[in-house]
Amino acid sequence: MQKVKLNNGVEMPILGYGVYQIPDAEECKRSVLDAINTGYRSIDTAAAYMNEEAVGKAIKESGVAREDLFVTTKLWVQDTGYENTKKAFEKSLNKLQLDYLDLYLIHQPFGDVYGSWRAMEELYKEGKVKTIGISNFQADRVLDLIIHNEVVPAVNQIETHPFNQQIETQKFLEENKVQIESWGPFAEGRNDLFKNELLQTIGKKYNKSVAQVVLRWLVQRSVVVIPKSVSKERMAVNFNIFDFELTKEEINKIAVLDMKKSLFFDHHDPEIVKWIGSRKLDI
Repeated sequence: MQKVKLNNGVEMPILGYGVYQIPDAEECKRSVLDAINTGYRSIDTAAAYMNEEAVGKAIKESGVAREDLFVTTKLWVQDTGYENTKKAFEKSLNKLQLDYLDLYLIHQPFGDVYGSWRAMEELYKEGKVKTIGISNFQADRVLDLIIHNEVVPAVNQIETHPFNQQIETQKFLEENKVQIESWGPFAEGRNDLFKNELLQTIGKKYNKSVAQVVLRWLVQRSVVVIPKSVSKERMAVNFNIFDFELTKEEINKIAVLDMKKSLFFDHHDPEIVKWIGSRKLDI
């Protein structure tokens, strides 16, 4: 598996498996086991996904050595702040049945993220988490966090797909030694992604699906990606992207699809901030 080296030297698989929107415990457990058996070694979950316990059970049953896995989870808004973060971290760790995390992310750029970051820096220095990072932080919030803290975020997980390519954001993150990671690589099928003529044409050339073209395009940009599927067959398809390479011309053609805006929500919109901030988890 191809890996990226994060800013503290830790290596992270460039292709992983995400469990967003798999709240059913048995389905999630089975899906994670299928993913691990397929060859995935990076698993991405979050407190907000309500499935950390199922992920933990799958990891335990997989039989794969802990050091061969890269496990990510995320801190939700209601648990931000120094003390709350310490408690939320332990709760996630217990649900996952792990002794440490590979990556712990602040899920949203709201709440007391600075108190959270101080707690996460301590957890990092104590060896309870190998790397710490953020999710959904826009460039100004990323830089503000970097300027006022000791540890630079290792990762920023943000919406990245053919219709919101994050080209300038990636350049900014690279300049500041922060690894970009994609969520929603398939835009959840919006804008008829899987029927897109350009992506279909490129796929036919290599005998690959639109999904494989999209994942290959992200990997070639050095974007970490965590596609989700509950189908073992599609997991295998998504994993099979390392035997072809897009040309520079094809990448330039895909660039034309960029709408340079979210297909989901704007983190600068007060109504979105209010909605996310009011979403309480029963955890």
